[in-house]
Formats: sequence, structure tokens, C-alpha cells
Amino acid sequence: VQLQASGGGLAQPGDRLTLSCTASGFSVRNYAIAWFRQAPGKERWWLASIARDSLGEYYSNSVRGRFSISRDSAKNTVYLQMNSLKPEDTAVYFCAADLTLLTYSTGNYYQPGQYNTWGQGTLVTVSS
Repeated sequence: VQLQASGGGLAQPGDRLTLSCTASGFSVRNYAIAWFRQAPGKERWWLASIARDSLGEYYSNSVRGRFSISRDSAKNTVYLQMNSLKPEDTAVYFCAADLTLLTYSTGNYYQPGQYNTWGQGTLVTVSS
């Protein structure tokens, strides 16, 4: 059971970047997948989650309307499309999976403790 995050890199303010989170050992369709980020010296912060099956997407107020989470079951991958990037988006981005269905039973998608499997993180730097 593993998650592999990729797609980070250097972007300019205003750019669009799409991160990928590819799973192995389980199907992303059957479990909630989330994206978090952690800037230097700051706590890990929830950005968005996509619920199991087609039960919906959830976003932090800080990125709603600018970021979009989606899933490609055929590729077993969840994406985070980030538009209109800002320097304050600079962080290491992590994807996480809830393989215990805790998010499904609690309806809580934003706390890191709801997720038991984490990818290694991918660095996004937004700078001119």
C-alpha cells in the first residue's frame, strides 16, 4: 500500500500546476484521498479531499475556487489542479488516503489524523 506524489516544481505567480497522487495496493475510487501542504516552519494544512466513490469533493476556504481535486480511477490517481499560483502557495504538498473509512463515518475530511497512509510529498515553489 503506497502513495506517490509528483508534479511539483518551480512555478511563477499566476501559473497553473497539477499535482498527481498515484496509489498502489488499493483503489483510489474506494477511499477518501486528501491533499495537504506544509510550508517551512508551519503546520501541515488541509487543502482538499475527494470522498470515496462519488460522494463529493471538499475544499479549504483558503483554496476553494482556485484549486480543484479530481480522480482518474483508470489510472488510480488523484490530481490537484492549482490555478493562479501565489508565492504563499510555496510548500511541500502531500497526498493522503483514509483506508480505514474514518472520514466516511465521521464526515471529517480536514484533520490529518483521519488519514492513515501518506505519500512522500512534492515541493512546489512559486517565485518570480
